Parts: sequence; C-alpha cells; structure tokens
Amino acid sequence: MKNTYVAIMAGGIGSRFWPASRENRPKQFLDIMGVGKSLIRLTFERFLNICPAENIFIVTNKAYKAQVLEHLPELSDNQVLCEPSRNNTGPCVAYTAFKLQALNPKANFIIAPSDAVILRTDVFTEAMKFALNFTAQNDALCTLGIRPSRPDTGYGYIKYEEKKQVQDPDNDNIGGVHQVIKFTEKPSLEKANEFLQSGRYLWNAGIFVWSAKSVLKAFERNAPIIHEILAKGMNKYNTPDEQEFIDEFYPTTPSISVDYAIMEKAENIFTIPVDFGWSDLGTWGSLHVESTKDEALNVVQGEQVILEDVSNSLVVVPKDKLVVIRDLDNYIVVDEKDVLMIYPKSKEQEIKTLTKQLSERGSGQYL
Repeated sequence: MKNTYVAIMAGGIGSRFWPASRENRPKQFLDIMGVGKSLIRLTFERFLNICPAENIFIVTNKAYKAQVLEHLPELSDNQVLCEPSRNNTGPCVAYTAFKLQALNPKANFIIAPSDAVILRTDVFTEAMKFALNFTAQNDALCTLGIRPSRPDTGYGYIKYEEKKQVQDPDNDNIGGVHQVIKFTEKPSLEKANEFLQSGRYLWNAGIFVWSAKSVLKAFERNAPIIHEILAKGMNKYNTPDEQEFIDEFYPTTPSISVDYAIMEKAENIFTIPVDFGWSDLGTWGSLHVESTKDEALNVVQGEQVILEDVSNSLVVVPKDKLVVIRDLDNYIVVDEKDVLMIYPKSKEQEIKTLTKQLSERGSGQYL
C-alpha cells in the first residue's frame, strides 16, 4: 500500500450542470445527489478504502484550491496540484505522474474524475485493487471498462479482445484483464446499438490505473512535447518551487485529452470489464437516471413541491420555496434563485451551449 496513490481530477466547470454549476462553484463542490455531501467528498471517501488520506492527491484549477481544502480538510497543501490553465486531461495526467514519481519512484496510481457515481463501492474497491496489482507487476496502461446496459451515445466505447491476459479474480463482477483493440468516441445511436449487441464493447469510464514509470514512458513516446515541457521541473516537484514552475510552463503544454495523447497510440493498453453501478453524472439527465423516482418517474429535490400531471421529469428547487408545476413531461426544472431553467430533457446536451450564449450577450454574472 505504501506505493499506492490516488489522484482525483477536479478542475472542470461542469457547464452541462448549469445553472447549479458555476465557474466559481463547479459541480464537484455541490451536493448534486442531495445526500449532504459534495461529489468530491464522496469520491475522496470512496478511495479511502484503497489507500490512506496522505496518499490521495487532487488535481484542480488554481482558483479552486481553497474550496478543495474546505471540502477535504485532511489534505496538505502538497496534495493539491493547482493547474494555472485548463489544458484538458493529457497534461493533467503527466503533471500528476511526474509529481508522484518524484515522491516515490515506485508509485502506482489511480487517476479518476471527481464526479462519478458508484453505487456498489465494495465491487469498486475490489476492481481497483485488482487493477493496481496488475499494473504494479506489468508495464501496462489500464482503464476500467463498464459493461454497457443501454446504447448510450454520450459515452466513449472500448473494444477489447475476448482472450484474458489475467484470469478473473473470484468475483463475477470483475472480468479479468483484456487487451484493448480500439477506442470509439460518442458513436451514433445505430453504432451504439451494434456495440451493445456485439458484447465486445465497454463504456470508457475515464478511470485509469498505471505506474508513474509506465505512463511517463507512454508520454515520452506518444506525446513528447508534454513530456519534454514538464520534465524540466524534475527537481522542483514536491518543493516550494513547484507552483512557480507549473505557473510558467504548464500553460505552454498542448491542450489534449489523455485518450488522444497516449491511450489511442500506445500498444500496452488493457481494460478490465466491471459492473459496479457507474455513471459519469455528466448531465442533469444522468442525475435523473441514477436517482430514486416517484411513481410518475419524477425525481424531486425540494421540500415544498406540488406536481400535477408531471412525469419523467427532474425538479431541483430551493427547500424554502413553494413550487407548483402542472402538465409537464420529460423536462428539467432547476431553480437557483437568480436563474430558473425549464428545459426539455431530450435536448439536455444543448445546455452547455447556453453558457456560451450568456457570455456572448454580456450576462457573465450568471455563469
């Protein structure tokens, strides 16, 4: 366990969860699930089953450092990696790997988003430990693949070989280690149906496991510019000079996802098919899917809500506000006091574009 680390990525804005998620208070710091804890707190506590708090690091935007420490007071300043710019997940992963390798050359770590929902934490923990054991013994880049339950067009897909590199552990919910054949980003509905029927595709959960040594080798081979820039700080990581170096050089790295930077290029890519009740919680619609519903398939967060002939809808309103809604089907209703949004659930992917429109019309105070 002394070589096991976790890095939680928590630097996004979460614009598809507008108007609840704002630039100064993005969704990872919100109690989106209505359980009394923020998403980042829930994620942190989930990983305490895998390694101690001192081995958990948060990668976030520099502007959110204070909020991270507010939600996770167990952390030290050195456990919060502050990005001065949003350059996607490629540089984020490389920065984390350099920092952990400087801390411990044998570092073996998980890097995962802060906003996923995991319903079966016991299976999740077993799968993570199984993956960590594999990457500790092999030069491998491993991603967890979720067995799809529907032809969802909002997820990336992983095609994998049927042959197992490592046999299943004694758990039917973990499918052993398989070589990855290819990744496919957000397919059409027709393709998603094909993938589901084939039984050879998984959803890409964006949860990765690897040793610092293996992933840095992959960056050196497949994304050399990122590697070259961040390698300049080898003698500065985990020192008082780290932030000054990152502030100067991190913004010069290419803005690219880790999938495009290394995962689609490297040959030592493996996946572990798993089933632990996962959702990326990327949209209001996904919150509706994952939440407890009433008999009309409505999800309601609010204490004074009267619904008449309302079905298949999500209603999120202040606890102290009386809300009356009639004759609504398949809608999202979110009241944030200064913003009221009533939007068709079938068009939820368009919500992200609303924030751009608001910025263009000079209404940035609502972002």
